[in-house]
Formats: sequence, structure tokens, C-alpha cells
Amino acid sequence: MKSLFIAEKPSVAQEFARALKVNGPRRDGYIESDEYVVTWCVGHLVTMSYPEKYDMKYKKWSLENLPFLPEKFKYEIIPSVSKQFNTVSGLLSRDDVGTIYVCTDSGREGEYIYRLVEMMSPPVVKSKDRRRVWIDSFTDEEISRGIREAKPLDAYNNLSDSAYLRAKEDYLMGINFSRVLTLKYGSGITDYLGGKWKAVAVGRVMTCVLGMVVRREREIRSFVKTPFYRVIGVFGGIEAEWRAVPPSEYYIGKTSSGTLSPGSSAVQKESQTESEASDKNREKAEEAAMFNLSPLLYKENGFRKREDAEALIAKLKETLPYEGIVSGITRRREKKNPPMLYNLAELQNDCSRMFKISPDQTLQIAQELYEKKLTTYPRTDARVLSSAVAKEISRNLTGLTKLGTGQGSSPTVGDFAAEVLTGESWKKIGNTRYTNDKAITDHYAIIPTGQGLMNLNSLSQTARRVYETICRRFLAIFYPPAEYDKTAITIMLGRESFFANSRVLVKEGWLKVTGGDKNAAKGGKASDDSGENTLIAPGVDISKLKKGSHLPVDSLTIKEGETSPPKRYTSGSMILAMENAGQLIEDESLREQIKGSGIGTSATRAEILKKLVTIEYLALNKKTQVITPELLGEMVYDTVNASIRPLLNAELTASWEKGLTGVAEGTITEEEYMEKLNGFVARRTNAVKSLRNQAELKKCYDYAAQFYKTNRRRSSGAGTKSSGSTAVRRQKKASGNKKTE
Repeated sequence: MKSLFIAEKPSVAQEFARALKVNGPRRDGYIESDEYVVTWCVGHLVTMSYPEKYDMKYKKWSLENLPFLPEKFKYEIIPSVSKQFNTVSGLLSRDDVGTIYVCTDSGREGEYIYRLVEMMSPPVVKSKDRRRVWIDSFTDEEISRGIREAKPLDAYNNLSDSAYLRAKEDYLMGINFSRVLTLKYGSGITDYLGGKWKAVAVGRVMTCVLGMVVRREREIRSFVKTPFYRVIGVFGGIEAEWRAVPPSEYYIGKTSSGTLSPGSSAVQKESQTESEASDKNREKAEEAAMFNLSPLLYKENGFRKREDAEALIAKLKETLPYEGIVSGITRRREKKNPPMLYNLAELQNDCSRMFKISPDQTLQIAQELYEKKLTTYPRTDARVLSSAVAKEISRNLTGLTKLGTGQGSSPTVGDFAAEVLTGESWKKIGNTRYTNDKAITDHYAIIPTGQGLMNLNSLSQTARRVYETICRRFLAIFYPPAEYDKTAITIMLGRESFFANSRVLVKEGWLKVTGGDKNAAKGGKASDDSGENTLIAPGVDISKLKKGSHLPVDSLTIKEGETSPPKRYTSGSMILAMENAGQLIEDESLREQIKGSGIGTSATRAEILKKLVTIEYLALNKKTQVITPELLGEMVYDTVNASIRPLLNAELTASWEKGLTGVAEGTITEEEYMEKLNGFVARRTNAVKSLRNQAELKKCYDYAAQFYKTNRRRSSGAGTKSSGSTAVRRQKKASGNKKTE
């Protein structure tokens, strides 16, 4: 009997064939030897059927035929790949095939791809020995391990159930909500904008993302900048900022060593008597401050009006003696550990920021690196290693040493890998925060395999840069923390307090591998929000400062600033926002449920964002990767907000994710889940059918339109038409997406 291996793509099948030493000729859709047969899908071979496959009446869009809730779902072979389906199905059914190894991508989507093929194949397939190969890279060792440790396919039934239910959920919401909103409001939107017919495409995840972008844009529009004026003093070359009320971390207290240590753990451990004395000192300082708690202040470090800042300076210049006195100084060593390893969302965010490429492009590159054996599986949410991988990490490091050595002061990835291997840190990585089996669901973090280096020359320049970024993040975890000397200085001028901070990099540690913001680490000007670093003139040695030191007043000036509006999302920050969408949820149980998974999945987020741009709901600036809404997107937002508002909020996704988790854990049955899903879709669809709010929506459209330059055609009846026949005549079948996530 032979063993059949089914991969997700032809290129992956080639890797399995090579690892298994299948040297037979490549036939039409498979490769065969005396022992093995290797075949492949080409992505999805089977899909869910359009509604008209259930009944031709559904081909015509009408409110009377909604909601559409089939009792049993239909599936069909995708015509364009039917030949390969027949090949795979035929191989599954062959009498001489005794064992089937499922080698599709190790995740929910890969599981779903195979299960659909098996479902549409002859029943005899289910009587065979079917095993699941679960791997993290395409190295020979990992493929061999995956085959050797393959579990029975039934062990992944919960994952399969979750995949089927998620697809049904997206299908039902996409079909019903897109159709009912298009029938109800599509003609109004089209008449308002003019031009081609505008369908209303919505989905459980994509509409939530649209809501995040539109809400952020409206926050920016409504934001009113507020100017404020800060008083800056330069004392003996040290730039310090005046504050009306000394913040708690700067109050004058003493540790047992006698060194001022505001805000430190040592202060918190002091005796009750010393704590009370510190409180009295702080109260005296606050009472003495000229503008303590004054309504003239914007914050404790800024005035609402310039003349008030000028009045403070005038008052200070009358101070005798006219000099600053160091009333407090704190020195401490700060350590900053290497960042966690990359998951897909973090990689997409960094690539958007550094290389100005979209999340979709980053995913394509990460997939290419994976398929060329250079890196591990890309669609992962984990940022740590597994303990099993940690034990074998020397293989990855040894492979990277083959990348060559640098010249002069420019060490390469190979140099750093060689340096790591000369030390001991790699042997202990399994006992650090970078290894955590509990933080891994399907796959560990994205790391270089140390193999496939012969494929580097076939990569684009951008792909090589992404690969090097992954390598450097990986190597960084084997290096010690970066260390900084931090100094906090309190300077009194009369009764007023000025504060200065210094943060100086003294040991690079892991920063020498990744680079990092070394200039900021070594000191730089403070931000308008009073950042960590302050300007210190060249030649000034703050190490000699001590409490009671007298400093000349070099200058007192006013620095004008203004409040900043919220930042627009970039493609990368949006991916992170989707991953961390739980912070948008007030309900604690739902927030905890979405924590670690977010909205969408690592495999779908980039595609969702790309779709919103393609259908012109969002605009993506390719140079900056900044995302903004289009007018059509804002109109759809207003439409959904007035009809099916939960689609705009992360709570909806969280609640359904909670249900899917219950199914996967066996606490909720498929029947219970589908009953709740059908009820939700039916209630919301019927509610929209009864609405008569088109006239009110036109006011929303008018408000949004003023922010866009458009040649839209206004009409007196725009936005007032109800569902009727116009929508049906103009409908586009494509807008009734079977699966709109």
C-alpha cells in the first residue's frame, strides 16, 4: 500500500517530494514513486454555493426572499480548478492508497481546504488511515518530524468544526446584510454619488475595520488645537522645564543611602516617619508655587496664554539670589530587554513603518520566505519560541553563520550569529521569557531557519530586507539588555521648580544587532509633551552635580506648543489595532475573549484591509501607508450605523469568537451555535426591512460630502428611495459575496 501526501500548493508538494526522495516523474497533478504519491491543491478547490443554487428565486435580489437561512449548506467544486480536484479526489479514492497525510498549511484555513475536498470525495476516503502533518517550516528535519509525529486527522475535528462555522457565519452575514442594505439603501447612495451602481458590501470584520477608520477621521476633524506656553530655563547649560506642581515622582525624599530617589522602590520602602516628612516637603513646594492649581494653566507645565508665561518669567527675574539650586537629583541604571520575536502583525507593522509596504505585501514576502525554507510559518500570533525549538536553536544559529562576515564596522547577520554561538546565552534561551509553550496556539514566532540560503539570490531587494529584519530581531534575544544611565534633576529658582532629565546609553547590548534609536537614547531635545530627554550643553558634566549645587541662570524663555489630534492609522498600525481590538471593548468577559486574537486572524487581516481599499471604502497612500476613508466608505459607515450598528463594533466579533472557542472546547455544540447565528441574522435583517430612515441618512451624507472633492450628482430625490425595483435591476452579483469577512 502507498502513502498519499496532499499539500496546499505545488511548490510545497515539491518540498515534500524532495524530503521523501520521491524521484518519479511529475504526472498531471501529482508525483509518484514506489512508496509515495504526492499531490497538491491550488488553494481552495471547493467553495460554498451561491444562493441561487438552492433555488433560482434567490438569483433575483428582493426583500421578500430575505433572510436567507439554509438548513443544509451546499458546496461546489470551483470550475477553474475542477481538473485538479478530480486528480486529488481520484488519488484519495485509489485502492492502493492506504494512508493519507494531510499536509496543507498548519492552521484553520489549511484544515478547511482539505476537509472540503474530503467532503466532496467518495465516502471510501473516510475509511482510510488519515493523518495530519503539522509543521512550522519546510526544512527536511521539520518535514520528517511532522510526518513521524503526525496525529490522526480526527484529533483536529474541533479545528475543522470551527473553520466550517466561521465560514458559515461570514457567508450568512455577508449574503443577508449586504443584500438587505443594498436593496434598502443602494439606490440612494448611487443617486447621491452618481456614476456606476454602488452596492453596499458589509462583513463581520471588514465593517468593524471601516468603523475604526471613519471614527478616527471624525475625531481628527472635530479636534480643536489648543496652544500652550511652557517656560524653559537653562541653568549652567542644563535645559529644564518649569512645572507648577511638582509631580509625585519628583518630590524630595531620601533613601537610606541619603541619595534623593524620587519615585523609586526604595522610597516606597522608607519608614512611615520619612514618608510623612516627604509629604510635608511636597506640600510646601506646592504651596510655594506661584501658579499652583491655577486656572491659567493648560497643564502643570504650560499656560493657556503667553502673557501669563511672561508674567512668571518677570517674577522669576526678580528672585534674589538669581540662581538655580539643585534641590533633588536621582541617578539610576535602567535596563531595556530585547523585544519579543515577530508574529505576523508586528512584522507587518514594522515593514509598513520601515519599508512603506502594505500588510498584504509583507504577508506575500513572509509566505515566500517560508516556502523557500528561509523562515518559519508566517501566519502566527505567537511572539515566543516553543520549548522544543529552544532545545534545537543552535541549528538555526549555525545556519545563519553561513551568511558571511562583514567588513570594518558593519557586522552582518552572520557575524552576530557566530558571536552568539561563542557565548552561553543560546543554551539558556529555554528558561527566558522568549520561550513559553502556554503562549503558543498553532505556531511559534517567525524566526529564520538557518536554511534555504541558496534562495537568497532569487529574492527581491525588499524581500531580502524583510528577511534580514526577521534575522536581527531573532538574534537580538541572545544579547544582554541595553543599559542607560538616567538622571532626574530638580532645580529651584526662588520658590519655583524646574525639572530636567537625562538618559544616556552606556551599554548597547542588543541594540548593536537591531540598531534602534541610538541618537534619542544618547540624549536629545524634549518633546512638547515633556519627553524623557532634555538638552544638555556640550561640556556640561552632570555627574558632578549634587544636592545643593548652585547653577547660573543662562536664560528663561517661552516655548510655544499646541495639542495634537489623534494620528491616522497606517496600514501597519491598523493591523496592530485589529490584533489588539480588545482594548476597544468595555465588557470585561468579551475583552478577555478577544485578547490574543483580536478581530480577523493573522491570515486574513491584510486581505480585509486590501479589500476595503479595492472597493473604495478606504484610501491607502502608498508612499506613507496612511489610511483614510473615502466618501463612499463614510456613507456606508453612516448607513450601517443607522441600521446594523453592531457590525461597526469589536464587541460583535468578540461575541462570535467566544462562541467559536466554545465549540472548539466542546462547551457549545454546533447546533447551539447555528441556532444563535440564524437568530441574530434573521432579527437584524428583518429590522432593516422595516426601517424608513433614508431621508435622515441624506443629512449624514451631506455632512460627510463637505470633506471630499467629488463630482457626485445631487438630485432632489437622492437618498429617499426605498428598497424597490431600482436596486434589483442594478444589482451586481459580485456584491453578494458568499464570504465577506
